[in-house]
Amino acid sequence: MSNTNTIKHCKQCDKEGNGNYCNNCGQSYTIKRITIATIIHEIFHFFSHLDKGILYTLKQLIVSPGKPQLEYIEGHRVKHQKPFSMFFLCATAAALIYYWTNSIIYHYFNAGEIEEAKFFHQYMVLLSVVMLPIYTLITYLFFAKSRYNYAEIFILLLYSLSFLVFCSSLLQFLKFIYPHLKTEIIELPLILLYNWLTNKNFFHSEPKWIIFVKTILSSALCFLIAGLAQAYVIEIIY
Repeated sequence: MSNTNTIKHCKQCDKEGNGNYCNNCGQSYTIKRITIATIIHEIFHFFSHLDKGILYTLKQLIVSPGKPQLEYIEGHRVKHQKPFSMFFLCATAAALIYYWTNSIIYHYFNAGEIEEAKFFHQYMVLLSVVMLPIYTLITYLFFAKSRYNYAEIFILLLYSLSFLVFCSSLLQFLKFIYPHLKTEIIELPLILLYNWLTNKNFFHSEPKWIIFVKTILSSALCFLIAGLAQAYVIEIIY
């Protein structure tokens, strides 16, 4: 039996203490050498826990839009991917998909604009972060009578926008079939439908027809502002 009172040295923060874990940074005092077995264990651990992180949250955002946000706000947070990491993961993946698909379409199908592809690669995530407080304010004002504050509405939109940005990027693959396709004509109806389902489950205390009208107006306004902001950034940079 090991003596837990023995003073041990932490290789992470260079502090001393006793027990199994460092009292300062939390790392284990016992550091095992990296082997093939430990790598296999890490891989297995990663895939066996995906259902409790981003994939679980994505699944819930698909089958029950609005309810994962409610769960997170009400305190059921362990099984969900945290909203900020969820957003940055989805937005980064979407930016790469937008960039590579539009670059290929431009170079091999002579369609689209290379400036738009560069925008998605370099500025999409940053612009989304800048615009999020504006989207939140618009939604908050439209649903001002709800019991949720601005920060909680922000969490609602972080999750929703994460899902919508990623799904919108997947629509870019349709351009390999129809190179000149304007995906906006598909995106807007999908955004309106998804936001209505989300708001219906999230703001469930209001009549459904009122939620529908507010969703159409707020989503259309956010979509318009996003389009104008994107066009402006592309114009001044390129």
